[in-house]
Amino acid sequence: MAPFRISPQLWDKIHHFAAFPMTGVSLQQMVLFGQNPTPGTLLKGSQFLSEELPIRLAHRVKELDTLPHNLSEMPSINVVKNWYAQSFEELVNFPPPSIPREIAQVLNDPPSKLPEATPNLSQRKIFGNITSSPGQNGQYGNSNGGSSANGQTSTLGSSGPKMRIPMERRYYTVPNIPASSFPPQLREYNARFTKTLENIKRRHDPTVTTVAQGVLEWKKAYGQKYMATTKNGNSLNVPGTPKEIQEWLDRFYMSRIGIRFLIGQHVALNTLQAHADYVGIICVKSNVHDIVTEAIENARFVCEEHYGMFRGPPVQLICPNDLVFQYVPGHLSHIVFELLKNSLRAVVERYGTNDESRLPPIKVIVVEGKEDITIKISDEGGGIPRSAIPLIWTYMYTTMELGAAGVEENLRDSDFKAPMAGFGYGLPLSRLYARYFGGDLKLISMEGYGTDVYIHLNRLSSSMEPLP
Repeated sequence: MAPFRISPQLWDKIHHFAAFPMTGVSLQQMVLFGQNPTPGTLLKGSQFLSEELPIRLAHRVKELDTLPHNLSEMPSINVVKNWYAQSFEELVNFPPPSIPREIAQVLNDPPSKLPEATPNLSQRKIFGNITSSPGQNGQYGNSNGGSSANGQTSTLGSSGPKMRIPMERRYYTVPNIPASSFPPQLREYNARFTKTLENIKRRHDPTVTTVAQGVLEWKKAYGQKYMATTKNGNSLNVPGTPKEIQEWLDRFYMSRIGIRFLIGQHVALNTLQAHADYVGIICVKSNVHDIVTEAIENARFVCEEHYGMFRGPPVQLICPNDLVFQYVPGHLSHIVFELLKNSLRAVVERYGTNDESRLPPIKVIVVEGKEDITIKISDEGGGIPRSAIPLIWTYMYTTMELGAAGVEENLRDSDFKAPMAGFGYGLPLSRLYARYFGGDLKLISMEGYGTDVYIHLNRLSSSMEPLP
């Protein structure tokens, strides 16, 4: 099969859709939308994603084509750009359903509005002073002769970016349509659209590592111009990554988390059996003790396998057994797992493997506040020099050796694979996962003793996605 190429006509469509603002949703809105899925809400979800995903993908394709410092020229970056463009093309060319008039009338009735999402406090931390698009405040409508992504266009005033005013694309509930009166062709449309989303999600599985490989390619070609330094300005004698590329990686990976979350939620609502504690992939009663316990077991297993130990450093968990809140278990498990691997590795490399009985325990403490659930992970692995603290949040900063095959030797295609430790993505990606739903991740280190990491999880579930 010939490699995918972006035609001039497709580029025109990409630039057209990239001029629209993205629409953010909150965890709370997604739960209320999908908690009692009917054929009508599933169809409305398909329609929402058929408009929202092309806009998000178009923004990323356009950015991938104009990256700073010649990063766009790297072969692996071009592979990712073509994946995004191909997925965009499949979605914009997906045939819309033929909706009977009486069903369309019900779908177009005044909707039952979901609660407004609150601003995500991480927005400024991740994206600096980038101005929120109109979509992030729900300011949609036809007030300026606005249009949809498929209709005529109108632009804002000459000051600022020329952003088209899109039609209403809010994530909202719809009146109940009895299953018996729901036409078979609309069920078939939902099934076909869901299958397309599954294929797109699978295509993008290797994105994290392929982008990482692209950054490695860039470092080999241009990295000597940008040597990494400590906060004091001392050279570390390793190629660094310019601030502009670091900021782009934050934007790109945060966007990827959002796209995959929207797709995963929609696919789950359409394909999984109903469960009392789940709405799609969101668990409304996520048990923190159980999730953290599983992450501890998995991280210790990886540590023991890697170092050939009979028993890795002990991990003490202090957490209420009945602490539950609304969250995506996979996200929380990933965050805790990555941080525990760092702590386990630090302890083992400081104390060695000769006498496993003298390894100090790692302590995991979980507390519940009014706004946040906070998890503190404390180790005695020797800590990090204060001057090097900023570097731990940069991508590709690692003290582990990569094999000759680069990133692919360490991690091939999944978001949540154990070999992630080793090419410097664990901490920055974990922080993005925490921030996606309005939480955060902070680190305090005492050089010569150990490190404390704090995971703040927003238990209110009302924060909107931080959209670049």
